Amino acid sequence: MTAVEEPVELAPPPPFRRDRLVHAWIGVKALSDAGDALWTIALAWTAVQIASPAVAGLIVAAGTLPRALILLFGGVLADRVDARRVMLLFTVARVAVLVAVALWVLATPPTVAVLVFAAVAFGVCDAFYEPSAGTIARQLVRTSDLPSYGAAAQTASRLGTMGGAAAGGLVVAHTGLVGSASVNALTFTVVLAFLALWLRPRFRLARAARQSTLHGIGSGFAHLAANRTTRTLVIALSGLNLAVGPAVGIGLALRAHDEGWGAQAVGLFEALLGLGAALGAISVAKWRPRREAYGGFWALVVQGAGIAALGVGPAWTVGAAAFVIGATAGYASVLLSATFSATVDTAYLGRMGALTRLGDDCLMPAAMAGFGALASATAVWVPFAVFGGAMMALMIVPLRTAAFRILSLRPAG
Repeated sequence: MTAVEEPVELAPPPPFRRDRLVHAWIGVKALSDAGDALWTIALAWTAVQIASPAVAGLIVAAGTLPRALILLFGGVLADRVDARRVMLLFTVARVAVLVAVALWVLATPPTVAVLVFAAVAFGVCDAFYEPSAGTIARQLVRTSDLPSYGAAAQTASRLGTMGGAAAGGLVVAHTGLVGSASVNALTFTVVLAFLALWLRPRFRLARAARQSTLHGIGSGFAHLAANRTTRTLVIALSGLNLAVGPAVGIGLALRAHDEGWGAQAVGLFEALLGLGAALGAISVAKWRPRREAYGGFWALVVQGAGIAALGVGPAWTVGAAAFVIGATAGYASVLLSATFSATVDTAYLGRMGALTRLGDDCLMPAAMAGFGALASATAVWVPFAVFGGAMMALMIVPLRTAAFRILSLRPAG
Protein backbone atom coordinates (compact mmCIF):
# COMPACT_ATOMS: atom_id res chain seq x y z
CA MET A 1 0.00 0.00 0.00
CA THR A 2 1.37 3.43 -0.90
CA ALA A 3 2.15 5.57 2.14
CA VAL A 4 -0.35 8.39 2.61
CA GLU A 5 0.74 11.78 3.94
CA GLU A 6 -1.17 12.38 7.14
CA PRO A 7 -3.20 15.62 7.34
CA VAL A 8 -1.60 18.38 9.41
CA GLU A 9 -3.42 18.89 12.71
CA LEU A 10 -4.52 22.52 13.12
CA ALA A 11 -6.59 22.10 16.29
CA PRO A 12 -6.86 18.91 18.40
CA PRO A 13 -10.39 17.47 18.14
CA PRO A 14 -12.09 16.16 21.29
CA PRO A 15 -13.07 12.48 21.56
CA PHE A 16 -15.87 11.78 19.07
CA ARG A 17 -18.51 11.13 21.71
CA ARG A 18 -17.95 14.66 23.08
CA ASP A 19 -17.37 16.44 19.76
CA ARG A 20 -20.26 18.91 19.76
CA LEU A 21 -19.14 20.64 16.55
CA VAL A 22 -19.15 17.41 14.56
CA HIS A 23 -22.43 16.29 16.13
CA ALA A 24 -23.99 19.61 15.14
CA TRP A 25 -22.65 19.30 11.58
CA ILE A 26 -24.13 15.80 11.27
CA GLY A 27 -27.50 17.16 12.42
CA VAL A 28 -27.36 20.10 10.01
CA LYS A 29 -26.47 17.78 7.14
CA ALA A 30 -29.40 15.50 8.05
CA LEU A 31 -31.72 18.52 8.01
CA SER A 32 -30.45 19.37 4.53
CA ASP A 33 -31.04 15.78 3.40
CA ALA A 34 -34.61 16.03 4.69
CA GLY A 35 -35.11 19.19 2.65
CA ASP A 36 -33.67 17.52 -0.46
CA ALA A 37 -35.99 14.52 -0.07
CA LEU A 38 -38.96 16.85 0.36
CA TRP A 39 -37.92 18.80 -2.76
CA THR A 40 -37.50 15.60 -4.81
CA ILE A 41 -41.05 14.53 -3.94
CA ALA A 42 -42.35 17.98 -4.88
CA LEU A 43 -40.47 18.03 -8.19
CA ALA A 44 -41.73 14.57 -9.17
CA TRP A 45 -45.32 15.31 -8.08
CA THR A 46 -45.43 18.61 -9.95
CA ALA A 47 -43.91 16.99 -13.04
CA VAL A 48 -46.60 14.31 -13.25
CA GLN A 49 -49.30 16.97 -12.82
CA ILE A 50 -48.21 19.08 -15.81
CA ALA A 51 -46.60 16.56 -18.19
CA SER A 52 -46.96 13.04 -19.55
CA PRO A 53 -45.31 10.19 -17.57
CA ALA A 54 -42.45 10.00 -20.09
CA VAL A 55 -41.74 13.73 -19.90
CA ALA A 56 -42.06 13.67 -16.10
CA GLY A 57 -39.42 10.93 -15.97
CA LEU A 58 -37.09 13.03 -18.10
CA ILE A 59 -37.64 16.04 -15.84
CA VAL A 60 -36.77 14.11 -12.68
CA ALA A 61 -33.67 12.63 -14.34
CA ALA A 62 -32.60 15.89 -16.00
CA GLY A 63 -29.95 16.64 -13.40
CA THR A 64 -28.15 13.33 -13.85
CA LEU A 65 -26.41 14.12 -17.15
CA PRO A 66 -24.91 17.50 -16.18
CA ARG A 67 -23.83 16.05 -12.83
CA ALA A 68 -22.06 13.17 -14.57
CA LEU A 69 -20.36 15.51 -17.05
CA ILE A 70 -19.11 17.92 -14.38
CA LEU A 71 -18.31 15.61 -11.44
CA LEU A 72 -14.64 15.14 -12.37
CA PHE A 73 -14.19 18.92 -12.64
CA GLY A 74 -15.71 19.18 -9.17
CA GLY A 75 -13.22 16.58 -7.95
CA VAL A 76 -10.28 18.58 -9.32
CA LEU A 77 -11.60 21.71 -7.60
CA ALA A 78 -11.99 19.85 -4.30
CA ASP A 79 -8.33 18.78 -4.40
CA ARG A 80 -7.04 22.27 -5.18
CA VAL A 81 -8.89 24.75 -3.00
CA ASP A 82 -10.50 25.04 0.41
CA ALA A 83 -13.43 22.61 0.42
CA ARG A 84 -15.42 24.73 2.84
CA ARG A 85 -15.35 27.69 0.44
CA VAL A 86 -16.58 25.52 -2.43
CA MET A 87 -19.41 24.23 -0.25
CA LEU A 88 -20.33 27.78 0.77
CA LEU A 89 -20.41 28.98 -2.84
CA PHE A 90 -22.62 26.20 -4.13
CA THR A 91 -24.91 26.29 -1.10
CA VAL A 92 -25.54 29.94 -1.98
CA ALA A 93 -26.20 28.82 -5.57
CA ARG A 94 -28.72 26.20 -4.41
CA VAL A 95 -30.59 28.75 -2.31
CA ALA A 96 -30.64 31.14 -5.28
CA VAL A 97 -32.08 28.42 -7.55
CA LEU A 98 -34.83 27.56 -5.06
CA VAL A 99 -35.74 31.22 -4.50
CA ALA A 100 -35.84 31.81 -8.27
CA VAL A 101 -38.14 28.81 -8.74
CA ALA A 102 -40.45 29.97 -5.94
CA LEU A 103 -40.69 33.49 -7.38
CA TRP A 104 -41.22 32.15 -10.90
CA VAL A 105 -44.04 29.85 -9.80
CA LEU A 106 -45.65 32.66 -7.78
CA ALA A 107 -45.87 34.73 -10.96
CA THR A 108 -47.04 31.95 -13.29
CA PRO A 109 -48.08 28.28 -13.02
CA PRO A 110 -45.17 25.78 -13.08
CA THR A 111 -44.00 24.69 -16.52
CA VAL A 112 -41.77 21.97 -17.88
CA ALA A 113 -39.11 24.61 -18.55
CA VAL A 114 -38.89 25.77 -14.93
CA LEU A 115 -38.77 22.19 -13.63
CA VAL A 116 -35.99 21.25 -16.05
CA PHE A 117 -34.10 24.41 -15.06
CA ALA A 118 -34.33 23.44 -11.39
CA ALA A 119 -33.24 19.83 -11.98
CA VAL A 120 -30.29 20.79 -14.19
CA ALA A 121 -29.16 23.58 -11.85
CA PHE A 122 -29.21 21.21 -8.88
CA GLY A 123 -27.28 18.61 -10.86
CA VAL A 124 -24.55 21.17 -11.61
CA CYS A 125 -24.41 22.30 -7.97
CA ASP A 126 -24.18 18.69 -6.78
CA ALA A 127 -21.29 18.01 -9.16
CA PHE A 128 -19.20 20.73 -7.52
CA TYR A 129 -20.49 20.47 -3.94
CA GLU A 130 -20.36 16.71 -3.31
CA PRO A 131 -16.64 16.03 -4.02
CA SER A 132 -15.65 18.84 -1.64
CA ALA A 133 -18.18 17.72 0.99
CA GLY A 134 -16.71 14.22 0.72
CA THR A 135 -13.38 15.49 2.10
CA ILE A 136 -14.87 17.18 5.18
CA ALA A 137 -14.79 14.09 7.42
CA ARG A 138 -11.02 13.83 6.90
CA GLN A 139 -10.70 17.48 7.94
CA LEU A 140 -12.79 17.19 11.12
CA VAL A 141 -12.00 13.93 12.93
CA ARG A 142 -9.05 11.67 13.61
CA THR A 143 -8.50 8.64 11.38
CA SER A 144 -9.51 6.30 14.19
CA ASP A 145 -12.85 8.15 14.55
CA LEU A 146 -13.83 7.95 10.86
CA PRO A 147 -15.99 4.80 11.30
CA SER A 148 -17.84 6.38 14.23
CA TYR A 149 -18.35 9.56 12.21
CA GLY A 150 -19.60 7.55 9.23
CA ALA A 151 -22.01 5.51 11.37
CA ALA A 152 -23.54 8.61 12.95
CA ALA A 153 -23.63 10.61 9.71
CA GLN A 154 -25.19 7.85 7.62
CA THR A 155 -27.80 7.04 10.25
CA ALA A 156 -28.76 10.71 10.62
CA SER A 157 -28.83 11.12 6.83
CA ARG A 158 -31.13 8.12 6.35
CA LEU A 159 -33.47 9.32 9.08
CA GLY A 160 -33.49 12.82 7.59
CA THR A 161 -34.24 11.47 4.14
CA MET A 162 -37.05 9.28 5.46
CA GLY A 163 -38.57 12.18 7.41
CA GLY A 164 -38.27 14.55 4.46
CA ALA A 165 -39.86 12.07 2.09
CA ALA A 166 -42.71 11.48 4.52
CA ALA A 167 -43.33 15.23 4.87
CA GLY A 168 -42.82 15.95 1.17
CA GLY A 169 -46.24 14.78 0.07
CA LEU A 170 -48.02 16.82 2.72
CA VAL A 171 -46.04 19.98 1.99
CA VAL A 172 -46.52 19.88 -1.78
CA ALA A 173 -50.20 19.00 -1.37
CA HIS A 174 -50.88 22.01 0.87
CA THR A 175 -48.38 24.61 -0.36
CA GLY A 176 -47.44 23.45 -3.86
CA LEU A 177 -44.02 23.84 -5.44
CA VAL A 178 -43.58 27.31 -3.88
CA GLY A 179 -43.84 25.97 -0.35
CA SER A 180 -41.58 22.99 -1.07
CA ALA A 181 -38.91 25.20 -2.65
CA SER A 182 -39.13 27.60 0.28
CA VAL A 183 -38.72 24.85 2.89
CA ASN A 184 -35.68 23.42 1.09
CA ALA A 185 -34.21 26.91 0.71
CA LEU A 186 -34.60 27.34 4.47
CA THR A 187 -32.70 24.09 5.18
CA PHE A 188 -29.88 25.19 2.88
CA THR A 189 -29.80 28.57 4.62
CA VAL A 190 -29.18 26.73 7.90
CA VAL A 191 -26.32 24.82 6.21
CA LEU A 192 -24.95 28.08 4.84
CA ALA A 193 -24.98 29.73 8.28
CA PHE A 194 -23.28 26.74 9.89
CA LEU A 195 -20.56 26.60 7.22
CA ALA A 196 -19.93 30.34 7.44
CA LEU A 197 -20.04 30.80 11.21
CA TRP A 198 -19.08 27.55 12.93
CA LEU A 199 -17.53 24.85 10.77
CA ARG A 200 -13.73 25.08 10.81
CA PRO A 201 -11.37 22.29 9.71
CA ARG A 202 -9.16 20.70 12.39
CA PHE A 203 -6.83 19.07 9.83
CA ARG A 204 -5.20 20.54 6.72
CA LEU A 205 -5.12 18.19 3.75
CA ALA A 206 -2.38 17.98 1.14
CA ARG A 207 -3.32 20.00 -1.96
CA ALA A 208 -2.95 18.99 -5.60
CA ALA A 209 -0.38 20.69 -7.81
CA ARG A 210 -1.55 23.64 -9.91
CA GLN A 211 -2.21 22.47 -13.46
CA SER A 212 -4.95 22.69 -16.07
CA THR A 213 -8.25 21.06 -15.20
CA LEU A 214 -7.88 18.40 -17.91
CA HIS A 215 -4.37 17.59 -16.70
CA GLY A 216 -5.78 17.38 -13.18
CA ILE A 217 -8.35 14.83 -14.33
CA GLY A 218 -5.63 12.90 -16.15
CA SER A 219 -3.45 12.93 -13.01
CA GLY A 220 -6.37 11.47 -11.07
CA PHE A 221 -6.69 8.54 -13.47
CA ALA A 222 -2.90 8.04 -13.41
CA HIS A 223 -3.00 7.94 -9.61
CA LEU A 224 -5.83 5.40 -9.78
CA ALA A 225 -3.82 3.19 -12.16
CA ALA A 226 -0.71 3.33 -9.96
CA ASN A 227 -2.35 2.58 -6.59
CA ARG A 228 -3.96 -0.83 -6.31
CA THR A 229 -5.57 -0.27 -2.91
CA THR A 230 -7.18 2.99 -3.97
CA ARG A 231 -8.27 1.43 -7.26
CA THR A 232 -9.94 -1.49 -5.47
CA LEU A 233 -11.80 0.84 -3.11
CA VAL A 234 -12.95 3.14 -5.92
CA ILE A 235 -14.26 0.20 -7.95
CA ALA A 236 -15.96 -1.32 -4.92
CA LEU A 237 -17.62 1.94 -3.83
CA SER A 238 -18.58 2.78 -7.44
CA GLY A 239 -20.31 -0.56 -7.81
CA LEU A 240 -21.98 -0.82 -4.40
CA ASN A 241 -25.40 0.06 -5.80
CA LEU A 242 -25.13 -1.51 -9.26
CA ALA A 243 -26.23 -4.94 -8.06
CA VAL A 244 -28.68 -3.96 -5.35
CA GLY A 245 -30.19 -0.91 -7.13
CA PRO A 246 -31.89 -2.83 -9.95
CA ALA A 247 -32.89 -5.70 -7.65
CA VAL A 248 -34.69 -3.28 -5.35
CA GLY A 249 -35.76 -0.66 -7.86
CA ILE A 250 -37.22 -3.04 -10.45
CA GLY A 251 -36.98 -6.54 -9.05
CA LEU A 252 -39.18 -6.12 -5.99
CA ALA A 253 -41.99 -4.65 -8.08
CA LEU A 254 -41.68 -7.53 -10.58
CA ARG A 255 -41.89 -10.13 -7.84
CA ALA A 256 -44.85 -8.46 -6.15
CA HIS A 257 -46.66 -8.23 -9.48
CA ASP A 258 -45.98 -11.85 -10.46
CA GLU A 259 -46.99 -13.20 -7.04
CA GLY A 260 -50.03 -10.93 -6.65
CA TRP A 261 -48.76 -9.41 -3.39
CA GLY A 262 -49.79 -5.87 -4.36
CA ALA A 263 -48.04 -2.53 -4.19
CA GLN A 264 -48.26 -2.49 -0.40
CA ALA A 265 -45.80 -5.38 -0.27
CA VAL A 266 -43.24 -3.34 -2.23
CA GLY A 267 -43.60 -0.53 0.30
CA LEU A 268 -43.12 -2.98 3.17
CA PHE A 269 -40.00 -4.46 1.58
CA GLU A 270 -38.57 -0.98 1.02
CA ALA A 271 -39.29 -0.07 4.65
CA LEU A 272 -37.53 -3.21 5.89
CA LEU A 273 -34.55 -2.39 3.70
CA GLY A 274 -34.38 1.17 5.09
CA LEU A 275 -34.72 -0.08 8.67
CA GLY A 276 -31.95 -2.60 8.09
CA ALA A 277 -29.68 0.06 6.60
CA ALA A 278 -30.15 2.35 9.60
CA LEU A 279 -29.49 -0.47 12.07
CA GLY A 280 -26.49 -1.66 10.04
CA ALA A 281 -24.92 1.79 10.16
CA ILE A 282 -25.62 2.19 13.89
CA SER A 283 -24.13 -1.25 14.62
CA VAL A 284 -20.67 -0.09 13.52
CA ALA A 285 -20.45 2.18 16.56
CA LYS A 286 -21.21 -0.81 18.83
CA TRP A 287 -19.62 -3.72 16.99
CA ARG A 288 -16.81 -2.28 14.94
CA PRO A 289 -14.49 -4.94 13.48
CA ARG A 290 -10.76 -4.66 14.03
CA ARG A 291 -10.11 -4.86 10.27
CA GLU A 292 -12.72 -2.51 8.89
CA ALA A 293 -12.25 -3.03 5.15
CA TYR A 294 -12.13 -6.82 5.49
CA GLY A 295 -15.36 -6.78 7.50
CA GLY A 296 -17.02 -4.46 5.00
CA PHE A 297 -16.18 -6.66 2.01
CA TRP A 298 -17.44 -9.78 3.78
CA ALA A 299 -20.70 -7.95 4.49
CA LEU A 300 -21.06 -7.40 0.73
CA VAL A 301 -20.67 -11.15 0.16
CA VAL A 302 -23.66 -11.66 2.48
CA GLN A 303 -25.47 -8.90 0.61
CA GLY A 304 -24.94 -10.74 -2.68
CA ALA A 305 -26.60 -13.81 -1.17
CA GLY A 306 -29.47 -11.60 0.01
CA ILE A 307 -29.96 -10.21 -3.51
CA ALA A 308 -30.22 -13.74 -4.89
CA ALA A 309 -32.70 -14.63 -2.13
CA LEU A 310 -35.06 -11.83 -3.23
CA GLY A 311 -35.87 -13.82 -6.36
CA VAL A 312 -37.29 -16.91 -4.65
CA GLY A 313 -39.57 -17.89 -1.82
CA PRO A 314 -42.72 -16.45 -0.23
CA ALA A 315 -43.21 -12.85 0.86
CA TRP A 316 -41.78 -13.32 4.34
CA THR A 317 -38.44 -14.62 3.03
CA VAL A 318 -38.26 -11.72 0.56
CA GLY A 319 -38.87 -9.32 3.45
CA ALA A 320 -36.14 -11.00 5.48
CA ALA A 321 -33.75 -10.79 2.54
CA ALA A 322 -34.57 -7.08 2.08
CA PHE A 323 -33.75 -6.45 5.74
CA VAL A 324 -30.44 -8.33 5.42
CA ILE A 325 -29.54 -6.37 2.28
CA GLY A 326 -30.25 -3.09 4.07
CA ALA A 327 -28.27 -4.10 7.16
CA THR A 328 -25.23 -5.22 5.17
CA ALA A 329 -25.42 -2.11 2.96
CA GLY A 330 -25.43 0.23 5.95
CA TYR A 331 -22.67 -1.71 7.71
CA ALA A 332 -20.38 -2.05 4.67
CA SER A 333 -20.92 1.49 3.48
CA VAL A 334 -19.75 2.97 6.80
CA LEU A 335 -16.67 0.74 7.02
CA LEU A 336 -15.59 1.12 3.40
CA SER A 337 -16.23 4.86 3.30
CA ALA A 338 -14.09 5.29 6.43
CA THR A 339 -11.35 3.15 4.90
CA PHE A 340 -11.56 5.18 1.71
CA SER A 341 -11.19 8.51 3.55
CA ALA A 342 -8.33 7.20 5.68
CA THR A 343 -6.23 5.53 2.98
CA VAL A 344 -6.64 7.61 -0.20
CA ASP A 345 -3.93 10.22 -0.73
CA THR A 346 -5.61 13.43 0.42
CA ALA A 347 -4.26 15.32 -2.60
CA TYR A 348 -6.53 13.06 -4.71
CA LEU A 349 -9.44 12.54 -2.29
CA GLY A 350 -11.85 14.84 -4.16
CA ARG A 351 -11.14 13.24 -7.54
CA MET A 352 -11.38 9.70 -6.22
CA GLY A 353 -14.66 10.59 -4.47
CA ALA A 354 -16.00 12.03 -7.73
CA LEU A 355 -15.16 8.77 -9.51
CA THR A 356 -17.12 6.73 -6.98
CA ARG A 357 -20.18 8.94 -7.53
CA LEU A 358 -19.78 8.71 -11.28
CA GLY A 359 -20.48 4.97 -11.13
CA ASP A 360 -24.12 5.45 -10.20
CA ASP A 361 -24.73 8.24 -12.71
CA CYS A 362 -23.15 6.47 -15.69
CA LEU A 363 -23.67 2.77 -15.02
CA MET A 364 -26.95 2.56 -13.09
CA PRO A 365 -29.20 3.13 -16.15
CA ALA A 366 -27.43 0.28 -17.96
CA ALA A 367 -27.70 -1.97 -14.89
CA MET A 368 -31.43 -1.24 -14.59
CA ALA A 369 -31.99 -1.96 -18.27
CA GLY A 370 -29.94 -5.16 -18.10
CA PHE A 371 -31.88 -6.46 -15.11
CA GLY A 372 -35.20 -5.78 -16.81
CA ALA A 373 -34.09 -7.35 -20.09
CA LEU A 374 -32.86 -10.48 -18.32
CA ALA A 375 -36.14 -10.80 -16.40
CA SER A 376 -38.10 -10.47 -19.66
CA ALA A 377 -36.00 -13.05 -21.52
CA THR A 378 -35.83 -15.63 -18.71
CA ALA A 379 -37.55 -16.32 -15.38
CA VAL A 380 -37.86 -13.55 -12.78
CA TRP A 381 -35.47 -15.30 -10.36
CA VAL A 382 -32.63 -15.36 -12.90
CA PRO A 383 -31.55 -11.68 -12.78
CA PHE A 384 -31.61 -11.79 -8.96
CA ALA A 385 -29.29 -14.80 -9.04
CA VAL A 386 -27.02 -13.26 -11.69
CA PHE A 387 -26.70 -9.86 -10.00
CA GLY A 388 -26.31 -11.36 -6.52
CA GLY A 389 -23.78 -13.90 -7.76
CA ALA A 390 -21.83 -11.17 -9.53
CA MET A 391 -21.65 -9.16 -6.30
CA MET A 392 -20.31 -12.17 -4.40
CA ALA A 393 -17.78 -13.02 -7.12
CA LEU A 394 -16.46 -9.46 -7.34
CA MET A 395 -15.68 -9.46 -3.61
CA ILE A 396 -13.09 -12.20 -4.15
CA VAL A 397 -10.58 -9.60 -5.38
CA PRO A 398 -10.56 -7.29 -2.33
CA LEU A 399 -10.87 -10.19 0.10
CA ARG A 400 -7.72 -11.73 -1.41
CA THR A 401 -5.84 -8.41 -1.25
CA ALA A 402 -3.30 -8.64 1.57
CA ALA A 403 -3.54 -4.93 2.45
CA PHE A 404 -7.24 -5.21 3.34
CA ARG A 405 -6.73 -8.38 5.41
CA ILE A 406 -4.44 -6.52 7.83
CA LEU A 407 -5.58 -2.89 7.54
CA SER A 408 -7.02 -1.37 10.74
CA LEU A 409 -7.98 2.25 11.39
CA ARG A 410 -7.63 1.86 15.15
CA PRO A 411 -4.59 3.38 16.85
CA ALA A 412 -1.73 0.90 17.30
CA GLY A 413 -1.23 -0.51 20.75
